[in-house]
Amino acid sequence: MISTDYITNTQTRRKIYGIIGALITLVVPFFLMLDNHNDHLETDQSFCPFKMLTGFPCPGCGITKSLVYFYQGDLYKSISYHVLGPFVIAFCIVTVLVLTLELITKKEYFTGLLYNRRLAYGLAIFLGVYHFIRLIFFVKNNSFDDILHQSIWF
Repeated sequence: MISTDYITNTQTRRKIYGIIGALITLVVPFFLMLDNHNDHLETDQSFCPFKMLTGFPCPGCGITKSLVYFYQGDLYKSISYHVLGPFVIAFCIVTVLVLTLELITKKEYFTGLLYNRRLAYGLAIFLGVYHFIRLIFFVKNNSFDDILHQSIWF
């Protein structure tokens, strides 16, 4: 039988990891923004392993650049890299606040929402459809040679 202390410690540890992950998600693009002289992120090779291998973007490709341009105040460019970029920022801020509040008050907030299966499936379907549309435009706007140049094979 699992003790309640073990469960409490595991939940506390997961909340701390969640806060750290959300803060890293917010901070890394901020430092990239500070080093984005001459807008070099526009032309730099992506760090996405999937894109480096195939030349095609993965469903998350563009999120980091979206956050960088959001921080710079260019909402249009932010959304053009990934429509969910501004929502990632909002989600990370809310995550840090709620998980910190949960650690302080020892209460659970939004647990039903965070572990909602319908919401998870809805987000997965949205991301899948969005990625499929992005792939169509990507193939339409890039030649085979362009796609190969975006991979490590060329």
